[in-house]
Amino acid sequence: MTQASPAARAARLLRYLVRTPMLLWHVFVHLPITLILMSWPFGGLSVGGDRLGHRMVRWWQGGLMRVFGFRLRRIGTPLPGPVMFVANHVSWIDIVALHAFRMMGFVAKREIASWPLVGWLATMGETIYHQRGSQESLGGVLHEMLARLHDGRAVGVFPEGRTRGGEEVGPFHARIFHAAVEANVPVQPVALRYGARGSAQTVVAFGPTESFAANMLRLLGEPGCVADVVFLEPILPGDAEGRRRLAETARTRIVEAMQQG
Repeated sequence: MTQASPAARAARLLRYLVRTPMLLWHVFVHLPITLILMSWPFGGLSVGGDRLGHRMVRWWQGGLMRVFGFRLRRIGTPLPGPVMFVANHVSWIDIVALHAFRMMGFVAKREIASWPLVGWLATMGETIYHQRGSQESLGGVLHEMLARLHDGRAVGVFPEGRTRGGEEVGPFHARIFHAAVEANVPVQPVALRYGARGSAQTVVAFGPTESFAANMLRLLGEPGCVADVVFLEPILPGDAEGRRRLAETARTRIVEAMQQG
């Protein structure tokens, strides 16, 4: 491992000194305000055609991205109404980045529910938890996804199933697309790019043995970078030949978008 220079260590220390108070303020001041306005009777109020509760989720998550030094940039437009958003998976920050622009119930591994702060926020953000390796759990996840889509709500999935160190976009598992086919709703691919042309993907990603807490602490001291959330052309189930073709098309569009910017 290359030893950091004194200037780099000093810059990292300065970032911690600036961002740590910002994070504490965001958690202990902004978060209670967010939770109050998400709760009854405020959360269901309509503001500009959107629920106040959903707006507060976007506001708080966008603020969290800024605390960690990410400059959010939205490219394209997220579809309204019932839609399945599918994105490449780099780190826990992916959910935060997507929630900054569109409220959606994510499918995520059950372990996230036990992570400090992020797990609790994920639950508040209507996350659908899945026990990896359990076919029974996957069946329940698909049932819940279908119910939400039929109810006019959006869901978000990471079809790779896991993070991969940020170096590549892995194959997409086709079964998770079954809910979009059954509900006959569009699938909108989303490319998540950290740094110019994805140059910071490996920085944001988990290290080989890095825990969530260690990754979060490390990212708090990393140099700031742009975070592109690229909403791509949606795919209608009728335009593709079943869930496998949906998966292939979505992955192709995301990989192409990762090479741009």
